[in-house]
Amino acid sequence: QIFNQHNAEAPNLEQAFHRMAQMEPNLDHDVSWFLLPSYWAKMVVALVSFLCFANSYDGDFVFDDSEAIINNKDLRAETPLGDLWYHDFWGSKLSSNTSHKSYRPLTVLTFRINYLCAGGFYPVGFHVINIILHCTISVLMVDVFSILLGGLQFSNKGRRLNLAPKSSLLAALLFAVHPVHTECVAGIVGRADLLCALFFLLSFLGYCKAFRENKEGYTFSVFWVLVSVILGAIAMLCKEQGITILGLNAVFDALVINKINFLELLRKLLYKDKSLENAGLLRKGLLFRITLLMCGGASILYMRWRIMGTGPPAFTEVDNPASFADSLFVRAINYNYYYSLNAWLLLCPWWLCFDWSMGCIPLIKSVSDWRIIALAALWFCLIGLICQALCSEDSHKRRILTLGLGFLIIPFLPASNLFFRVGFVIAERVIYLPSIGYCILFTYGFSLLSKQAKKKKILAVAVLGILLINVMRCALRSSQWRSEEQLFRSALSVCPLNAKVHYNVGKNLADKGNQSAAIKYYREAVRLNPKYVHAMNNLGNILKERNELHEAEELLSLAVQIQPDFAAAWMNLGIVQNSLRRFEEAEQSYWTAIKHRKKYPDCYYNLGRLYADLNRHIDALNAWRNATVLKPEHSLAWNNMIILLDNTGNLAQAEAVGREALELIPNDHSLMFSLANVLGKSQKYKESEALFLKAIKANPNAASYHGNLAVLYHRWGNLDLAKKHYEVSLKLDPMAPGTKENYNLLRRKLEQLQKKGG
Repeated sequence: QIFNQHNAEAPNLEQAFHRMAQMEPNLDHDVSWFLLPSYWAKMVVALVSFLCFANSYDGDFVFDDSEAIINNKDLRAETPLGDLWYHDFWGSKLSSNTSHKSYRPLTVLTFRINYLCAGGFYPVGFHVINIILHCTISVLMVDVFSILLGGLQFSNKGRRLNLAPKSSLLAALLFAVHPVHTECVAGIVGRADLLCALFFLLSFLGYCKAFRENKEGYTFSVFWVLVSVILGAIAMLCKEQGITILGLNAVFDALVINKINFLELLRKLLYKDKSLENAGLLRKGLLFRITLLMCGGASILYMRWRIMGTGPPAFTEVDNPASFADSLFVRAINYNYYYSLNAWLLLCPWWLCFDWSMGCIPLIKSVSDWRIIALAALWFCLIGLICQALCSEDSHKRRILTLGLGFLIIPFLPASNLFFRVGFVIAERVIYLPSIGYCILFTYGFSLLSKQAKKKKILAVAVLGILLINVMRCALRSSQWRSEEQLFRSALSVCPLNAKVHYNVGKNLADKGNQSAAIKYYREAVRLNPKYVHAMNNLGNILKERNELHEAEELLSLAVQIQPDFAAAWMNLGIVQNSLRRFEEAEQSYWTAIKHRKKYPDCYYNLGRLYADLNRHIDALNAWRNATVLKPEHSLAWNNMIILLDNTGNLAQAEAVGREALELIPNDHSLMFSLANVLGKSQKYKESEALFLKAIKANPNAASYHGNLAVLYHRWGNLDLAKKHYEVSLKLDPMAPGTKENYNLLRRKLEQLQKKGG
């Protein structure tokens, strides 16, 4: 009977827990929004977040994807897995002074898995993983917001109660459809932020799992606290912001678990109030847990510092101009202006840009600048929220506002320039985590408006309208991230003063062969930033190809004057000087390029061409050999060596070099052609014929291949085959040098043979 009575009363106890939980102030009482079961709420959030970014699944590799993925050797199977732990995000050694110091080995590991599973650089798989990650994070946000907005309370069976189902759904939807997240989802390198956010949230949920509620308060599990620290470390190995979750866990512990009133605590500390002894901090284990979090965080940061090897990365003034300002006042004003712009992107994410550097946001240098108003507005709002978070008598309000501000500000601190200089002015990707705080504050504001509004349905429709507008904005922005052309052109209206935007549009046009249009954008980039050496270099290259050598030389000379260690500009200057027949100056430019970049195969190749023009054959061969040592697949250098040795009568050496080259690059038809010529001259007709035919199979429309094979047959005495390939060669190129004369000689010989036969 006792057993049966216990079972009969269990449901009543469950209901009692629910009633006790609902006695506390609850956002959902005032929020006019949809109430869905937890499972359906998560399904809706997943579906909506998928719809926002689904059209980015078949986009190209764009912008930073080239350096972080396509040109990153750490993704390839031949690179040892262990190297990932000593290289930065871009594949450079962390110990190098030129390293970016972005240490994200776990993100690079996922790129590597993508690459290996797809069997190459196919962007679809990379994009699909990003979309799945954002959907997963958005679903997790339902649970996270239910804790942040409704508190951490449990039923008598230990099941966590969701006391704010409507509010948590609204906040999760706001997060899922925020357009500022497009860069993280549609840009493949944004995976660093997505993975960081995933483990960031898991760390928070793991910390919450450490607690169990009883009559005396909360008990906690050291195991789950340590799991939370480990997940925070994993988040940091995906992106540096991840470490901030340990601080947020501490804030959550103090506010939600220990229900500390920070203002009251500060007052007691200042006045040495004896009631502090009865505060219960030690009894509840807060200091012990914070000690664990601090020790874990310190250990993680120490290991990160040891691996990094050297000091912070060296950024340039164009990356972050405010950080290079001489005046502390100018730096402080501009940093705060950047904060206000980040806040505006959260509030009104309409003007989005892939890059905000290089003059996009001119420096504020005087208090008379009207943009000071933005700073005043930001701090007016922040101070108002902070005062309410600290001074309100409503503990529920204090908790939500403090958590909202904490999640807004703390994850943003690594990007704030307060602790170290960062390499950007504004980066939409770094707002991914702080947007959690924005969603909390927005939802709380909506609940306050709902409480005051007489027509709550109109307010709900307005919020639904905001969500729909954001979904459409996400879809539009995702489509712009599908290709570099759309992405770069979309930035022209947002940041017309950004030299990098014009540079990237120009580069994209140049890659497509539209040199005239590219010149226009390169010139504008140089006009906006007269020290933009990369724009000068690319513009000089195009002018060189158009034979406008004198202007090209002026631009390249200016580029190396501004940046004396710019190896590529030195090499291009050498090419121009070589074309102008100023050989000594060209040689000096090439050697200066090699001085600044020791492993520069293309420069050795061009140096070899210079020496060949000067008939310095030994020097030319040495230069080309250096190029092939540094880059074994350098086909042009191999070809030039074979041709030079052939032309100078060193057939045996030419043959040896040709065979060596084909072993390294077995499918290069130009090498087959060059070696076939050498073998033909050495009267190795059968082998020469085989190589010619293989080269023709690989490139059937090369007139010279057919013409030289015809010459081989002509020498060999296979006149009918010679006639056939002469005719194919002349059909492909009627003006092919020497072919017509050889063909006429063959025809006369065939006519003579016919007469003799007649």
